Amino acid sequence: MSTAIEFRAITVATPQGRRLLEDISLCVEAGTLTVLLGRSGSGKTTLLRTVNRMVLPTGGEVLVNGKPNRDVDMIALRRSIGYVIQETGLFPHFTVERNVGVVLEAEGCARAERVRRSHELLLAVGLDPAIYADRFPNQLSGGQRQRVGLARALAADPDILLMDEPFGALDPLTRGEMQDMLRGLLAGLKKTVLLVTHDLDEALYLGDQIALLSEGELIACLEPEEFLKSDLPEIQGYVRAFHRGERSAGPVAKR
Repeated sequence: MSTAIEFRAITVATPQGRRLLEDISLCVEAGTLTVLLGRSGSGKTTLLRTVNRMVLPTGGEVLVNGKPNRDVDMIALRRSIGYVIQETGLFPHFTVERNVGVVLEAEGCARAERVRRSHELLLAVGLDPAIYADRFPNQLSGGQRQRVGLARALAADPDILLMDEPFGALDPLTRGEMQDMLRGLLAGLKKTVLLVTHDLDEALYLGDQIALLSEGELIACLEPEEFLKSDLPEIQGYVRAFHRGERSAGPVAKR
């Protein structure tokens, strides 16, 4: 299996000298989903954004498909990588159909092809284009907007998909539905995905490997089963924090 993304000794520092990332090396294999897990401020999003050069490292380099991404035209790089964020970033004055096809529109794709591709992707993410194509973002629920955002990220058929806490703002039931949809969708598409989350359950359910970050450092990168069995204190602490409800829940008291 080939490496799609490689972080080589990545360091990111502010102009004032504060280190946001410290000497991170990590490989993401093609066709896999790697989760960047950690608490707020651990450096997850910063590391993710070095891939599409939204953040420039102050040390080290990022390789995309074997080539340093700094050597690739920035616009071409970003158009070749799908990007999904928590609030979707949809254009409020564009219809759903146009939002999905906006990257293809920027590339000069013919309207008929944009419409065909938009409708194809809406179906893939569970939205009937006959119902949703002509709606605007403010006419959709949060889960529906997130589905449109995912469809848009896939429009140009990128090999790599970056997802920055895509389901973080959703209620638990909708979040579970979105996770199921994503898992099923990716099983057929075989994309390389880098997904940021602070939710251990989401990481375990979706990830082929889980990279735990803490205070800008990479603690470990392990497969889900190995992650749960790890004796590293940082991992054990994370697991304990997310299983508190299971331990505290007892039998319902009888009246």
